[in-house]
Amino acid sequence: MKCYQDLLRTGFLVVMAALLSSNTLLAQCGKFNESANESDALAAHSLYRDAVKTDDLLGAYDNWKIAYEMAPAADGKRAFHYSDGRKIHKAMIAKENDEAKKKEYIDLILRLYDEQIQCYGENGEEARLLGRKAFDMFYEFRTPYATLEKVLASAVEKGGNKSEYIVFVPYATVVEYLFTREEMDATTARDIHGTLNAIADHNIANNEKFSAQYQQAKDAMNGVFVRIEDYIFDCAYFKEKLLPEYNADPENGELIKTIYNKLASRGCEDTDPILVELRTKYERYAEAENARRQAQYEKDNPAVMAKRLYDEGDFSGAAAKYNEALEKETDPEKQATIYFGLASIEGRKLGNYSKARSLALKAAGLRGNWGRPYMLIGDLYAKSSRNCGDAFDQRVAILAAIAKYRYARSIDPEVADEANKRIGSYSKSKPDSSEAFMRKLKAGDSVKVGCWIGETVKLEFAD
Repeated sequence: MKCYQDLLRTGFLVVMAALLSSNTLLAQCGKFNESANESDALAAHSLYRDAVKTDDLLGAYDNWKIAYEMAPAADGKRAFHYSDGRKIHKAMIAKENDEAKKKEYIDLILRLYDEQIQCYGENGEEARLLGRKAFDMFYEFRTPYATLEKVLASAVEKGGNKSEYIVFVPYATVVEYLFTREEMDATTARDIHGTLNAIADHNIANNEKFSAQYQQAKDAMNGVFVRIEDYIFDCAYFKEKLLPEYNADPENGELIKTIYNKLASRGCEDTDPILVELRTKYERYAEAENARRQAQYEKDNPAVMAKRLYDEGDFSGAAAKYNEALEKETDPEKQATIYFGLASIEGRKLGNYSKARSLALKAAGLRGNWGRPYMLIGDLYAKSSRNCGDAFDQRVAILAAIAKYRYARSIDPEVADEANKRIGSYSKSKPDSSEAFMRKLKAGDSVKVGCWIGETVKLEFAD
C-alpha cells in the first residue's frame, strides 16, 4: 500500500511540474487575442511601436511594458515584443549609472532572448537567436567566458552551416581564454577550431550574399586561434597549413626558414622527406645569407674589414680600408681609433715611419690625454734608431724614444706601467758621457736627432 501511495505521489508531482512548465510557456507566448483586454494591449503596442520607429526608445518603455505583459508574443507571427524589449533595455543601460539596475536590465534582455526562442524558435530561429544572444553577452555584457561558451556551443551545434559569422571571433576568444587557463583541453579546442572553419569555408563557397563577411570573420577568428595553435595542433596540421605557401614560392629563403622551424618544433620527424628537403634548402640559404650579410656589414663598416685584412696579413689592404673608414666616420673618438690603427700599420708593418708619426699625432689630437699614440712613436724611434747615423747618433735617437715614453706617461696613467718598462729597458742605451765629451757635449745640451726623426732632445747619459 505504501509503495502504491508513493507511486501516486510521484506521478502527481511529475504531472504538476509538466503543467507548471506548460503554463509558464503559455504565459511567455501569450498573444493579443488571448489577452484579457486585447484592445488595451493593441493600443499600447501601437503607441510604443511609433516611439521605436522614431528612435525614442526610452519614451517607448511604458507602453512596451504594458503590451509585453499583456501579450508577450504579440500576434504570434512577429516577435516585436522580445526584440524591441531588448533594444529598449539596451538604451536604458546606456543611461543608467546604478550597476545593480544595469544587471537587472541585462538579465531581462537575456530572458527576452530565451522567451523568444521558446515562442519563435522554429525553422532555424533558435540557432540564430542563440548566436545573437552570445554576441551581446560577449561584446556588450562581458559575460564570464565559462557561461558564454555554453551558449556559443549550443548556437553552433544547432546552427551548423547556417551559424552566423558573428559568433566566430567571440567563440575563438573564449576558447583561447579557457585553454590558456587550463579550463578547456586541447582536443576540445581543436574540435571547435575545425567546426568553425568548416562552417566558414562552406559559407565562403556557397553563401553568395555574405561570403565576404564569412571570409573576413574567418581571418579574424584564426588570428585569435594562432595564439594557441602551437599547443593544440601537431605536425600534420602545420603541414596542411604551411606547405601550400611553400609550394607556391619554393625558393623563398625566409619562408623556408619560417616553415622549417615551425615543422621542426611541432614534432615532425627528422627523417620526414619534406623536413629533409626544407632543412637542406634552409642550410644552403643560411650559408649564402650569412655570407651576404657579412659582406654588406664589411662594406658598411670598412674598419671591421681592415681588422680582418690585418689579421690575414694583408697590411696594404688593411691600410686602404682604414682610409676608406676615415672618409665615412664623423665621430672624433672613432676617427682617433682609426688613425691610430692606420699609424700602427704604416709604422710597424709597412715601415713608413714619417707617415705613421703624422697619423699618430692626428689620433692624439682627436682624443685628449691619450698616451698610446706617443707610445707608438717612441717604439718607432727605438726601432729605427740603428739607421740614424753612427753609434752615438743611434743612442741620441734612443733619447727621443724615451722622451716620447715619458710624455705618454705624463698625460695618460693607463700607459704608465708600460712606459716605465720601456724607459727602464732603453736607459742602458743612452749615450756615453765619454763619447759626448769628445764631441764637446755635456748633459743638458740640446742635440738634434738625425735621420727621419729630426727632433731635438736634451742630452743625458747612461753612466
